[in-house]
Order: sequence, then structure tokens, then C-alpha cells
Amino acid sequence: MTATTAKKRFGQNFLHDRGVIQRILSHIRPQAGDSLVEIGPGRGALTEGLLQAAGRLTAVEIDRDLIDALTRRFGPSLSLLVQDVLTVDFRALAHASQGPLRVVGNLPYNISSPILFHLLPVADQVVDQTFMLQKEVVDRMVASEGSKVYGRLSVMLQARYTLERIFLVPPDAFSPAPAVDSAIVTMWPLPQAQCQVKDWVIFERLVADAFSARRKMIRNTLVAYEGRLDLAAAGVRETDRPEAVAVQSYIQLANQLTIERTG
Repeated sequence: MTATTAKKRFGQNFLHDRGVIQRILSHIRPQAGDSLVEIGPGRGALTEGLLQAAGRLTAVEIDRDLIDALTRRFGPSLSLLVQDVLTVDFRALAHASQGPLRVVGNLPYNISSPILFHLLPVADQVVDQTFMLQKEVVDRMVASEGSKVYGRLSVMLQARYTLERIFLVPPDAFSPAPAVDSAIVTMWPLPQAQCQVKDWVIFERLVADAFSARRKMIRNTLVAYEGRLDLAAAGVRETDRPEAVAVQSYIQLANQLTIERTG
């Protein structure tokens, strides 16, 4: 196995299609002075264009076999963090950059949801996030209530970001080609004034409980909160399934618990 051979344990699929790369860069529009962070630079397909436009870049790469090639190719303008992205302190990166981050990357599909949840608490330190993900994951991220793929990921992310699926990417744009289609998604954190969740720990717990059994009615999946929630006040019927409940209603329900705790 060579240094640039894709490793299954890291979920690596290296992007090589120049047309797709340019389309991503045209969408991101990196600028000089941007505090860019790239997750998983791999062989540097996106890194090159990002650096040409921004002049400097921080990249997070777990595969040590790729580090020497990246360092030789890009030199000191590329600051490499050789670690698991789930251990990266993005708030500290923003503080060191003296400004909010722009986060980009071709995320490893095997841990894409954990990465998205890892970034959620530092959304206040982010300008935008543009990621390549499995199309199925992006569909879940942007799904509306009533959709079969609407779930915990949809609710948690839509409570904090405006999301947009930008375009699809076919398997042959990668080496090796994945067995699934991919998609580009951009996430813009909502301004703090528009974030209505009062306590994210409570919100996360309630949403997880609600979707713990998708086929059950909401009164049953939230039975642990019986007597503490006013479903009707949040526009929810007791017989609704979890996927029928809007993001705003989940926020209202969680905020009822927050008020109860602090009131």
C-alpha cells in the first residue's frame, strides 16, 4: 500500500474530477484573509485552490502517510493538524485566527454525522461550512417534517443552521469510486438572535428521545416527560409520529422543559 492509497478505516475516497473541484471552489469563493479550515485534505485536490485564493489554510488530517506529501507540496502556507477531527478544538482555532472560521471538506462518510455534531456547539465561531457528503446524509440534513428521511439529524442541524444542498457529485469523481452518490451542502449558522433553543443539552436529549422509536406516536416516545410537556401549545398532536413534528415545535417543547427547570 502506497502513502496515497485510500484506506478503508479512514473512509477515504479521494476527489480527482477537475470540473467538480472547480465548481466547489467557485461556490465557496475563498478570499484572502479567510480563516479557512479544511477537514481531510487527502491528496490536496481542494487544498490547492483554497490556498491560491486565501493564501493560508489550516487542514486536519488523520492519515500520517499523507502528511509528508502535503507538506512538500504546499509548504508553510498550509498548517497541518495531524489528528482525528473529532478531537479538534474548533473554538480554539477561531480564537487563534482572531476571527470566525470557514470550514470545508470532503468528509469521511463513515463518521460524517459525528463530525457535524462535533461542530454544532461552535457554530457561533463559524461563517459557513461547505461539505461533500453521501447524498443520503445530505437528504436527511435538509429534509422537512413529513419526509421519510426527516429525523434527529434534520432537527438538530436545522435548529442551528440554514442549509442548502448545492449539487450532486457522481461516484466516478472519486478514486476509489464510492458505491453511492455524493452531494455538496453548505451550512450557514443562524445569527445568535435567531437561535431559539434555550438549552442545547435539553434540546438534544428531547430530540433523541422523540426519535428513539420512529413508528411510535410522539406521546409514547416522550412518555418520560409526561405531565411536563404541553404538546398542544407547541402545535403537536399526541398521535403525531416523530417525523411529523416540525423543528420549531421541538424547540418549543425543549424550551418548556428549560423554563420548568429555571422557573
